[in-house]
Amino acid sequence: MPDDNCRQDTAASDPGFAPKDLSDNRPLGDWHSRYQSDAWRHIWVEAIYLFVLLTAVVSSMLAVWLMYPQKHWHLSDQNGLTFSRYALAWLSGTLGGLLFAMKWLYHSVAKQVWNLDRRLWRFLTPHISGGLAFATVAIIQSLGVFDPRLASTPARTTALGFLVGFFSDNALAKLAEIAETLLGPTSRPRNEHEKQEKLQRTPKE
Repeated sequence: MPDDNCRQDTAASDPGFAPKDLSDNRPLGDWHSRYQSDAWRHIWVEAIYLFVLLTAVVSSMLAVWLMYPQKHWHLSDQNGLTFSRYALAWLSGTLGGLLFAMKWLYHSVAKQVWNLDRRLWRFLTPHISGGLAFATVAIIQSLGVFDPRLASTPARTTALGFLVGFFSDNALAKLAEIAETLLGPTSRPRNEHEKQEKLQRTPKE
């Protein structure tokens, strides 16, 4: 079993999602798994969870697209449109986060950096992405900081939600800029240098 230094070296030299060298640092003909059977049980639990969630999300998106829930609840045209917009935003955001988690799962297994401590990340990322996409569409529709046409049709809402979910870090950074514009900057020092400057300006008792 590789020691901690070996794992750190492997992680440090990790070339990313789509490396030119597809050998995963293996010699030719080395096909055996580097994980023990106990680890594979945990890996398969995560894979099955993500696959079941993928099936549920895609099925729910299809149902909303065909307006089954709207008809079942006898929603008016206006309420049905509102429901479709926000339901598709949440579901497509979840889909984006889900595909990102799936990609990281097979990537981390192949690169031998998979570990149980990341399980919560893989379980929760799709749902966090869904909520983030939902909130982004709500901000677009209510605050006027973006062009409302970005979510004017089901297809546009779905595309926007997926992008927010898959690139959630970028979306969070943009939302932080919006929050600072609307609410104002915080007075908390951003780094150690600013903290030291603030302390120097504070008069001593």
